[in-house]
Amino acid sequence: MATADIEKPALNSNANSDNPAEYAQAPGRTERLTRSTLIVMLAFAVAKVISLAQTFIIANVFGAGREWDAFVTANGVPELIFTLISGGALAHAFIPIFSGYLASEDRAGAWRIASHVINTIFVTTLLVSVVVFLLAPTLVTNWIAPGFDAATQAQTIQLMRILLISTLIFSISGISMGILQSHNRFVLPALAPIMFDLGILFGVAFLIPAFGVYGVAIGAVIGAALHLGVQVPGLIRVRAHWWPELGLRDPVLWRVIRLMLPRVAGLGVFSLNFLVMNSIASRLGEGSVSALSWGWRLMQIPETLIGTAMGTVIFPMLAALSELGDERGKREAMSGALRFILIATIPSAIGLIIVGPPLIRLLERGAFDASASAMVYSTLRFFALGLVVHSALEIVARSFYADKDTLTPLWAALGGAALNLGLSYALSGVNNPDAPNLGVGGLALANSIGTAFEVFVLLWLLRRRWHGANETALGRTIIKTIAASLVMTLAILIIDTLWNALGLADRSLPFIVAQVAIESLVGVAVFIGVALLLKMDEVRTIITTITARVMRRPTQPEGTP
Repeated sequence: MATADIEKPALNSNANSDNPAEYAQAPGRTERLTRSTLIVMLAFAVAKVISLAQTFIIANVFGAGREWDAFVTANGVPELIFTLISGGALAHAFIPIFSGYLASEDRAGAWRIASHVINTIFVTTLLVSVVVFLLAPTLVTNWIAPGFDAATQAQTIQLMRILLISTLIFSISGISMGILQSHNRFVLPALAPIMFDLGILFGVAFLIPAFGVYGVAIGAVIGAALHLGVQVPGLIRVRAHWWPELGLRDPVLWRVIRLMLPRVAGLGVFSLNFLVMNSIASRLGEGSVSALSWGWRLMQIPETLIGTAMGTVIFPMLAALSELGDERGKREAMSGALRFILIATIPSAIGLIIVGPPLIRLLERGAFDASASAMVYSTLRFFALGLVVHSALEIVARSFYADKDTLTPLWAALGGAALNLGLSYALSGVNNPDAPNLGVGGLALANSIGTAFEVFVLLWLLRRRWHGANETALGRTIIKTIAASLVMTLAILIIDTLWNALGLADRSLPFIVAQVAIESLVGVAVFIGVALLLKMDEVRTIITTITARVMRRPTQPEGTP
């Protein structure tokens, strides 16, 4: 299928898709936002299905043992480099400025600043990666995994060096996603993670027998190349131009860097938190690092589908509205995105907690012993409590970035990080194992509490800055969502009780799949039914948008009878 045919459903609706200002202000904004979000969610869902296929194989081969501990730990530093230099920090600083050039029809200026940013970020990433490659033994043995034995530390070092290659590729691919999203083209950037997961799946399925856990790392490098490659047709379509110069004298480049630095610090704090959490987990016994990773990975499935998808779509719109000085438009867009997230994440969090045990059995299929399964469920349960706030942070933080304010979210992140780290030591019992503690689950709970603090501080500040946050609508949505979620919970518990009473639990794989599928589908159906009875407009909008796409007819623009 041609690129144009792929992108058309998400882009051309009552506005010029290449102009973010027109896209944000044109009639039918809510319907377009919902439609684009659902398309991105669908692409992310495919990526997650592929990721689950990887997970099944990885869990079956490595379980919650030393080799996977080594991979998870090795991946931390390359991820940190990407996050600090070319990840979300750069996108959140780059998109508002790049969108401003597009809104003013200065395409030459837009491509020149894009070239300067890409070239500078790639060179910086290359230099840092070389330093980390050389210092990997010292980093691993003294800082990152002091609790590992010598063989596991050596494996961690080699894995880290392989994964640094993918970081170099992502330094270009990440900014390419921002360029396409600034043009309100979301499909190819959403397909990029699918290609990345396909690369990892190739490594998992075909390279593990020959290379062991190193096959997963090689697959990640292949996936990174595919992540960049799938976006090239989109860059061609928007007529991208590239200049081979760093542009170190370009004042706009330095403006991007200045906006980026507070966000870099904020993301660095988040990543360092996880490095510290992994370090603590490495001292809680074998498999603790893996258990923390599995719990986080499972929680990230709904968080990516809901929070990241909505944040990806809403950010260019918020940036355009900020450029136009439309405070009311920003407030309504932010509030609408938060209501969508609340409706989706509150029942998802409850569902993860209830369906968690069979979901973990489906994941590991006998690779975990009872102790490992208990550790994974402990982390999943407490990470699930933070699903709502992790997803809400995707919107609330981006609201500040749209206003070109990256400093305020940093202060909130520092407060949340301090709370997270303090509670990590207190709740895990690493310094005093004889005192009452939650073990590795305490690390997950500390993370959820720290993130909740960050979100509430930012939302309070945003309410003061934007003269409100549509609190009445948000409160009404929360009350109705909790009510529908309670009914959903009762329905799932009834099925779970009957399932156990009939002796169908803890059986073969088909029974586990059936249990997870039935409980999930019934939960979704009951929630939607109750939500419609409670007249939740957001749910009606989602259903109408999906129906319109299936029936191939347009939804009515906003304001039409």
